[in-house]
Amino acid sequence: MSGGHDFLVIGAGIVGLATAHRLRQRHADARIVVLEKEKQVAAHQSGHNSGVIHAGVYYAPGSLKARLCRAGLAATYAFCAAHDVPHRRCGKMIVATDAGELERLRALATRAADNGLSLSWLNADAIAAREPEVNGLAALYVEETGIADYPRLCRALADDLVAQGVELVFEAEVLAISEGRDEVVVETTRGSWQGARLVVCGGLQSDRLARLAGLAVDFAVVPFRGDYYRLADERSRLVDTLIYPVPDPALPFLGVHLTLTTDGGITLGPSAMLAFAREDYRAWAWQRQDAWQALSFPGTWRLLARFPRAGFAELRHAACRTAYLRAAQRYCPALVLDDLAEKSCGIRAQAVSRDGEMIHDFLFQTSARSVHVLNAPSPAATSAFPIAELVVAQMQTSLPA
Repeated sequence: MSGGHDFLVIGAGIVGLATAHRLRQRHADARIVVLEKEKQVAAHQSGHNSGVIHAGVYYAPGSLKARLCRAGLAATYAFCAAHDVPHRRCGKMIVATDAGELERLRALATRAADNGLSLSWLNADAIAAREPEVNGLAALYVEETGIADYPRLCRALADDLVAQGVELVFEAEVLAISEGRDEVVVETTRGSWQGARLVVCGGLQSDRLARLAGLAVDFAVVPFRGDYYRLADERSRLVDTLIYPVPDPALPFLGVHLTLTTDGGITLGPSAMLAFAREDYRAWAWQRQDAWQALSFPGTWRLLARFPRAGFAELRHAACRTAYLRAAQRYCPALVLDDLAEKSCGIRAQAVSRDGEMIHDFLFQTSARSVHVLNAPSPAATSAFPIAELVVAQMQTSLPA
C-alpha cells in the first residue's frame, strides 16, 4: 500500500488535473497523487471534444453551468496564453434560418444577456458580410467564444503538476474504494493508495465510481456518441467563425455545427447517438456491460420516448452522410458531400435520472472524506478551473480535518 497521501484524485481528464492543480496551489506541501486508468492524460472526453471555449450562451441564468462557464472562459484563455497552448478567440455565430428559429434566437439573446454576455445581432446582410458562405435570417454573434487544444492544455497541466511534486500514476484502474473514519483507501490495478481525502473526477465512469464508494446515486451515465467530419483541406477557409444552428427544443443537444480547429481545419458535427460502449470510439462499438447498463436503465427508455424525432434523426445521421450534410446545408448551402472527409468521434457522459430527465447542471456529491464530480458534460472543459475551485472549497468546508 502507498500510504501517507493528503489527497487522492481519481481521473486525469481536464477536471481531475485542474483539481489537482488547485489543490497544489492551496496546499503547497501536501502529498497529492492522481490515479488514471489509461496510459495518458485526456484519454476520453477531454481529448475527444469539439475544442470550443464556450462563453455561456445557453445555460440557465444562476445555474452552476452559467456561472462557472463565465469564470472558466477567462481562466482558460489565461492558462493557454501562459503555457503556449494553441488557442484562438474566433467568435461564434448562432444562425436562424426560418421564422420559428428567429423567435427562439430572440429568447436565446435574452438568456445570454442575463448571463452577462455582450452580443451583436446580425441581419441577413450582416451575416453575408461577415461569412459569405452562411445563409440566415438573423444571427447572434458572440465575440468571446474561442477554440483551444484541450489535449495540449491537459498535458501542460500534467507537466506543471509533476514539476510541483504531484505524482501521476497511469494504468491504475480503480477496483474498490473504502472510506473509513480517518482515511480513504483506493485499490487499483497498480496497488492500493491511502489518503486523508479523495476527489473523484471519473467522467464516463462517474456513476460506477460513486457506487464503488458506497454513495447512493439515483441516476446513470448514459453515453452519447458524437461523430465529427473534418472538412477536406481545400475547404479549410470556408468560414472564419464558429457557426451554430439555433437549438431545437425538440432535441436534447445543440445540433450539427461548423467548428474551427487550432491546427487550421474545420469540423462538422457532432451528432448525438445513443452509444453502447462508454469508451470505445469505433463505429457501432458494443461493450456488453455498457450496453446492458444503458438498456436496462429505465431512464434511458423514458428519455428516448421524450425525444422520438431526435432519436430517428440521429440514427439517420449515423447511417447516412447525406442526412448529416443536409442538417448543415440549412445554414451553409455551399457544403457538398465530398467536403466531408476524415471522421472521428467523442462520447459524452450524460447523467440521466430514472424518470428520463437529463441532469443539465453540474452535479457534485460529498461524503465524509470525499467529493465526487458526478455530472460534468459540456461546458466542463471551459469550466474546469472554476469547477476545481468549487471542489476544493467544498472539501475545505465539508470534510473533517
